[in-house]
Amino acid sequence: MSAQTTSPALSKGSPSRPIITLEEHFVSRAAIEGQPNSHNQSFKAMPDLFNKLAELGPQRIADMDAGQVTLQVISHAPGDLSPALCRECNDQLAEAVLSNPSRFAGFAELPMNEPVEAARELRRACSGEMNGVKFVGALVDSHTEDGLYYDGPEFDVLWEEATKLDVPIYIHPTWPSEQLSAAYQSPHLSNNVNMSILAFGFGWHSDVATHILRLYAGGVFDRFPKLKIIIGHMGEMIPYMLQRIQRVSLQWGKERSFREVWDNNLWLTTSGNWALDPLACILRNTKHDRIMYSVDYPFAKSPNGLAWLEELEESGMVTEEELEGIRWRNAAALLGLNVSPSP
Repeated sequence: MSAQTTSPALSKGSPSRPIITLEEHFVSRAAIEGQPNSHNQSFKAMPDLFNKLAELGPQRIADMDAGQVTLQVISHAPGDLSPALCRECNDQLAEAVLSNPSRFAGFAELPMNEPVEAARELRRACSGEMNGVKFVGALVDSHTEDGLYYDGPEFDVLWEEATKLDVPIYIHPTWPSEQLSAAYQSPHLSNNVNMSILAFGFGWHSDVATHILRLYAGGVFDRFPKLKIIIGHMGEMIPYMLQRIQRVSLQWGKERSFREVWDNNLWLTTSGNWALDPLACILRNTKHDRIMYSVDYPFAKSPNGLAWLEELEESGMVTEEELEGIRWRNAAALLGLNVSPSP
């Protein structure tokens, strides 16, 4: 059974009110054994976290049940993989989806250093060639380990394939490249503090935002007006700068304004950013059917996300219809997932 024929019933959690999450990570055997990444390898010093990353079964489902998550769309942790290892990674994830089709779906891992191969692997992963499992898109790092971004014409082959398949590409933060580290790290701070500022504390969110602006300024959305891009962490800072970006980008000579692209080509997720203040901004300037819930497992826990959803419901900031959109309807519509509430 493919991920796109997910059973609407669920034995645990809250089947009458589904929840879909779509920034949920694992680390593959291919990455651990074939092309180890220094950052992912460092997780081995935290056995509880590493074991959760490497596991695609009962432990993951137990966390989902504790947070009433109906369906988790799983993707690979950051770090470059060769075309051959991407195929191994995606095959491993497809096996997990096939074993738990009512609980798991998949985003493909792509070899972004080789755009033609990335397009080829996206087609394989999303067209049912892996024992009938169809992934629902891909999640890619915001740049390669060498600092390559995707606004150049060589990546048009990937955007064209994503448009043909009608699947989204999730652009996810990754560790700072050597160039970024050299430019921004402070000699007066510890390595841990520098990494926090450059990565999960701030820097990798601004890096994704900059990448989106590069894609826009490079004409990607003009050449591929139906391209679907997802970004996480409450929009990676763009919602708070949206009006300024709109004004400035009018000088860039694009066919459509940045606001038109924001409204028609971009979706965002919450992914571990458990706060109502950023959502208040988003609700004012972003179409509500573009907002999707995510946990960021195992770096965040599903029960904490559930507590945030309950806080959101109690806040009165959204209607019941908008809340259900954030919980699952918007993701189901974008990804073609057959998840529905039980009577």
